[in-house]
Amino acid sequence: MARTSIIMLMVNLVSILALANGSYLYPRFYDQTCPQAKDIVQSVVAKAVAKEARMAASLLRLHFHDCFVKGCDASVLLDNSGAIISEKGSVPNRNSARGFEVIEQIKAALEKACPQTVSCADVLALAARDSTVLTGGPSWEVPLGRRDSLGASLSGSNQNIPAPNNTFQTILTKFKLKGLDIVDFVALSGSHTIGNARCTSFRQRLYNNTGNGRADLTLDQSYAAKLRQNCPRSGGDQNLFFLDPVSPTKFDNSYYKNLMAKKGLLSSDEILFTQNQQTMEFVKQYAANQELFFQQFAKSMVKMGNITPLTGKSGQIRKICRKVNS
Repeated sequence: MARTSIIMLMVNLVSILALANGSYLYPRFYDQTCPQAKDIVQSVVAKAVAKEARMAASLLRLHFHDCFVKGCDASVLLDNSGAIISEKGSVPNRNSARGFEVIEQIKAALEKACPQTVSCADVLALAARDSTVLTGGPSWEVPLGRRDSLGASLSGSNQNIPAPNNTFQTILTKFKLKGLDIVDFVALSGSHTIGNARCTSFRQRLYNNTGNGRADLTLDQSYAAKLRQNCPRSGGDQNLFFLDPVSPTKFDNSYYKNLMAKKGLLSSDEILFTQNQQTMEFVKQYAANQELFFQQFAKSMVKMGNITPLTGKSGQIRKICRKVNS
């Protein structure tokens, strides 16, 4: 109980700061207009995760891939139509981003209860929090009041979302451009304690990491041998692997322990422990203290959820998340 109170207090302080910065997001935004909104979201997410454990990570990732492009405005949910070129076709999202049907189920239930009131952007933020909690992670008050974009950015999706093979400095720069810092970088990477990655995302580490035909030396060699069994030099691009083989469906601090054991699956994970002294220290701290990780993850999620939201009369409240209102 004490732990939850501390996390909530810290997150509330971040929310107050967000308000002071003029973004007008606050947890009680729908208390009068749609008091059952949070319960509706949680109910649909719980059913989806019970049906398929992997869905928790998929929903968490959608919020991340939304916020890093044009801010947290649900642009990631839009299909191709008219002048809109969908972000679903970008390199980070193609054959990878999923959970769209769950978001539409939530939105349909919300439209029935409170027509054109709750934004798709807020649905993404709530679903990410609920997915974290349902898999054993921390809870936090989600600041609400985002509105939905009228467009998407395929180029932004291709350029702004950190990629598995990006260098440490490139990823850190992508975080900083969104107002996030090195602490947020390490903490938010911890979301890889749940979910899967495709063979194509880490193949180079197994066979030709630096162009010399050798495996990545920062990857445990027995682990690499095991990965090669289902991730061949060619073919099998979509074969799935747990990001955290120790506790793949439990939100915990195993991810950081894996990095210390050279068992980070993606290059973008392992570099946190091998390429920067400051991030290495954070990895050690979170590996030793799950509570510390949970507190920082909650704070960083609120911070990420506050990246340039549309508020007031900007944007719209979509009736269906995959298309703008006609």
